[in-house]
Amino acid sequence: MTDSLYSRLGAYDGIAMFATNVVAAARKDDLLGRFWTNRGEDRNAQELQLLIDYFVKATGGQMYYKGRDMALTHAGMGITEADWARFLEIAGSVAGDMGVGPTEGGEVMGFFDSLKADIVSA
Repeated sequence: MTDSLYSRLGAYDGIAMFATNVVAAARKDDLLGRFWTNRGEDRNAQELQLLIDYFVKATGGQMYYKGRDMALTHAGMGITEADWARFLEIAGSVAGDMGVGPTEGGEVMGFFDSLKADIVSA
């Protein structure tokens, strides 16, 4: 039996590090940074924890996700194809820097692809 993607990504700690690094890079990015400006650190920290919880649950970890679904969460944000492509570049770069292998990286990108229709709206 194959280990879950959750286990292969380093369980909670690995996924939390991945999400934290992706969000940190996106916040500093010229294109994506606008989604985190003027929101306050408490709100940003809460959203990061929800993202970690979501990723943990989606990859097979034992986590209760108490946030909204992806369509509702991203409604009205005006996320474009260019924003999405840049996010994927950042996520791929972070995964590579963390030593995520091609199999797991492909599964992560496949997971992201499954969310695109609910996130990209502009």
